[in-house]
Amino acid sequence: MTVFLDLGQRPDEPGPPIHGRANYPADVAERLAADAATIIARYPQSRSALLPLLHLVQAEDGCLTPAGISFCAKQLGLTDAEVTAVATFYSMYRRTPTGDYLVGVCTNTLCAIMGGDAILESLESHLDIAPGQTTTDGTITLEHVECNAACDYAPVVMVNWDFFDNQTPSSVRDLVDALRAGERPVPSRSGALCTFRETARTLAGLPSSDAPDPGPIGEATLAGLRYAHEHDMSAPEAGVPSDSAPGGASEQAEAAESVADEPAPAPEATVPARPSTPETDPKAAQ
Repeated sequence: MTVFLDLGQRPDEPGPPIHGRANYPADVAERLAADAATIIARYPQSRSALLPLLHLVQAEDGCLTPAGISFCAKQLGLTDAEVTAVATFYSMYRRTPTGDYLVGVCTNTLCAIMGGDAILESLESHLDIAPGQTTTDGTITLEHVECNAACDYAPVVMVNWDFFDNQTPSSVRDLVDALRAGERPVPSRSGALCTFRETARTLAGLPSSDAPDPGPIGEATLAGLRYAHEHDMSAPEAGVPSDSAPGGASEQAEAAESVADEPAPAPEATVPARPSTPETDPKAAQ
C-alpha cells in the first residue's frame, strides 16, 4: 500500500515558510549589527547566539523575513539554510506578520475542561478572525497554543507570552477590547504588558530600561511547595541513590548497564495478543 504524506507549513500560514523583504536598509542593518554584537559577546561560541538573534530580527519586522534570516546567518557565519532550519523548528518564531498583541488561547486538557474551547470560540466570533489571523487594524493576532505550564490558573490566555489567569469568554472579550482601544491591562504574573516587538527585544536579551518587574507568585502555584514544607518533605540529595525500595536508583542503573551495548529491538509487525481475562473475554470466566 502506498501512503502519501503532505508535509509543509501549517495551513494558516500563507506563502513560503518565511517570506517578506529580502534585505535591510543600510541604517537598519547597522543598528541591528550593533545589537547583535552585544548579544554574541555573551556566548563562548558565536552560533549559540542564534536563538536570541532570531528574536532580535523578529522585533524588527514583527515576524521572521528573508532579510532577518540572512542577517543572522551573516553575523554567525552560518548559511541561510542552517538558520532557517532552526527558525522553523520553534513555534515562538512567527512566519507571518503579527499584530501588536499575540493573543494565545490554551485548549489542552485542563484548560479545555475549565472552558478553554469556549474562550477560543468566543474570541473567533468577537474578533471575526480564525487562529493565525490578525484583525484588520493590526492590533490582535489570535493563536491556538499548546500547554504553557500554567495549569494552576486554568483556563489561561497569553498576551505576548504574559499570563492572564482564570479567564472566561466574557473577560477575554473585555481584554481584547481594551487592547484595541489602546489600553494595556496588567497581566496576572508581571508588572506591565509589552507589545509583541518589545517582548521580542526582551527575549533577545535587550530589554528596555523600564522593563516591568515580575509580579508576585500566586497562591495556587505555591500550594505544592507549602504542603511539602508542612509535611517535612524534600527531594533526594543529588547523586545519592535510594536503595530502600525495590527498583531503586542503583537497581535501575544496574539493569540499564546490563543492556547498554545491546542493539535496540526492531519494530514488530504484529501486536502481541493480550492474555484473556474475565474482563476482556467472557469465555475465560466459564
